[in-house]
Amino acid sequence: MSRHLVIGGARSGKSHFAQAMAEAHAGEVQLIVTAEIFDAEMAERVARHRAERPANWHVIEAPQNLPEAITAATGAERFVLVDCLTLWLSNVLCTQPETLDARTGDLCAAIAGATGTLVLVSNEVGWSIVPENPLARRFRDEQGRLNQRVAALVEEVTLVAAGLPLKLKEHKNVE
Repeated sequence: MSRHLVIGGARSGKSHFAQAMAEAHAGEVQLIVTAEIFDAEMAERVARHRAERPANWHVIEAPQNLPEAITAATGAERFVLVDCLTLWLSNVLCTQPETLDARTGDLCAAIAGATGTLVLVSNEVGWSIVPENPLARRFRDEQGRLNQRVAALVEEVTLVAAGLPLKLKEHKNVE
């Protein structure tokens, strides 16, 4: 079993790094995506991501039901890539804010119970200016808390900046 958080800023190379991990896996790859398309700019981003990934990957769309998707997709020989936690958090916060604590708990339970290889992509949003409105500030704070909780659950954490991976937490085999 291996659980890995890949974190970085916007356009840092984190998704590319995680995709390369998946491409190196010899078996089946399950890709769980969380984006929802609401405008032309997002449609273009999604189209670009689709064009960049191998056609044989099994894609699961889970903009709201990520915990359930992780539980259903993971397995002993499987490689599951989640891209990304940030969009999932935004989706839940904007549509069901009253359920956020429970849904985050469900997500952490699904990650903790995952078998096989699970790679999760997330944005680091706390290195910028303080947002000017309450919803944006809440999102920033919730994203920071979610990243901390997930980092505590996984065996490995990699920060990607300028396309360069930096190991923050590395699994040590103890025999």
